[in-house]
Amino acid sequence: MGKHRKHRTHLVWDWNGTLLDDNVAVVGATNAAFGEVGLEPITLEQYREMYCVPIPRFYERLMGRLPTEAEWERMDGIFHRYYIEQRAACGLTEGAEELLSQWQRDGGSQSLLSMYGHDQLVPVVRGYGIERHFLRIDGRIGPSGGSKAQHMERHIAALDGIAPEYTVIVGDAVDDAVAAAHVGAKAVLYTGGSHSRASLEAAGVPVVDSLAEAADLAGRMAG
Repeated sequence: MGKHRKHRTHLVWDWNGTLLDDNVAVVGATNAAFGEVGLEPITLEQYREMYCVPIPRFYERLMGRLPTEAEWERMDGIFHRYYIEQRAACGLTEGAEELLSQWQRDGGSQSLLSMYGHDQLVPVVRGYGIERHFLRIDGRIGPSGGSKAQHMERHIAALDGIAPEYTVIVGDAVDDAVAAAHVGAKAVLYTGGSHSRASLEAAGVPVVDSLAEAADLAGRMAG
């Protein structure tokens, strides 16, 4: 038997809209991309009601049609340029740093998986001074716009010795719950990011209003 740990649970944290409070940057970048195809700007509330993945489907909900390949490439490029400019002013979600430290002190393990590009993600996380709390940090490799499920599969496989049944994914999107189900893990969804509570509740997993609630619930759910 291994040494006793208060937590057997492993947390896989999402980044954008979960640990990072970047809603203002995301909605601003979305509106910059929309302006490229003549769409009116949307509010955070509208964003949360309409957001889905893959991202071209989200754009379809607002455009009334799927963007062409050329439009998608242009909009995606504008989104990322604008987002990078605005992200610098964004802080961590309230209480996130203390929560990561406490989970680690209590013997829990945690990692970070984001659909933000891997080469951009790692220095950004490092810049917030929280890199030391994670066993692994993985960002998206390959084109943007898809689902997290395949990335989650690779992430869990790389976490040597951590079983999916003791793993809880904490994120702000329905796709986080889809990715958790894909690997046999559990999920808790947080209302402070990209989705409205109503759209999160449709995923059929617990929905919480703070990261502290998410971690507390995760500690009781897994295993």
